[in-house]
Amino acid sequence: MTLLSIPVLLFAVVIHEVSHGWMADRLGDPTARYAGRLTLNPLPHIDLFGSVLLPAMLLLSGSHFLFGYAKPVPVNPYNLRDPKRDMMWVGLSGPAVNIILAFCCGILFRLLYRPGVVGVFGIPVSFLAIGVIINLVLACFNLIPIPPLDGSRILLRFLPPEYEYSFLRLERYGIFIVFGLIIVGPMIGLNIIGWILFAFVTPFCFLFTGYSFTQLYFIARMLV
Repeated sequence: MTLLSIPVLLFAVVIHEVSHGWMADRLGDPTARYAGRLTLNPLPHIDLFGSVLLPAMLLLSGSHFLFGYAKPVPVNPYNLRDPKRDMMWVGLSGPAVNIILAFCCGILFRLLYRPGVVGVFGIPVSFLAIGVIINLVLACFNLIPIPPLDGSRILLRFLPPEYEYSFLRLERYGIFIVFGLIIVGPMIGLNIIGWILFAFVTPFCFLFTGYSFTQLYFIARMLV
């Protein structure tokens, strides 16, 4: 990825979190609104590690995938009209917005990109290609059903009641499981997160832009 990835990533993680807060607000919980988190101003959302240090480390390491996150918006499930059902919609809203953004970037990419021609649209096209990739990576990663990722909220909606408590107890260890899979997995030849992301991102890249993930990645680098 290139330096152009940083503002694209920042916008993607901010709108991801805002969508959680907006959906919760629509379903009866105004906590995020009262906390001033229903804004696209990035300052209230920035997490020092997730929004700055982690993307910088991945960028400097030459990683093909750039990832980061913003401060989670506060949600009080007890304010929701149907907590179990509505938390599923709150969790789903973030990845859904990222997929919609990726689709919009893909449509504009198809309109502007001409193979072999750089021209005045070189940098905008690169932004759009990066936007497709980053938003799809964020959507896919957050749909993994490990607490506290969004996919766990969706899975919890369908779990039998007798398994809910045990599953929720995973949340205190979930972030360590996730980072273990990201950092330790590739070191021992088990890049599970990478396999999941590549399997999801590649077909959607092709669907939205007509190019695979690898092709889109090189187009983004070639135009800047």
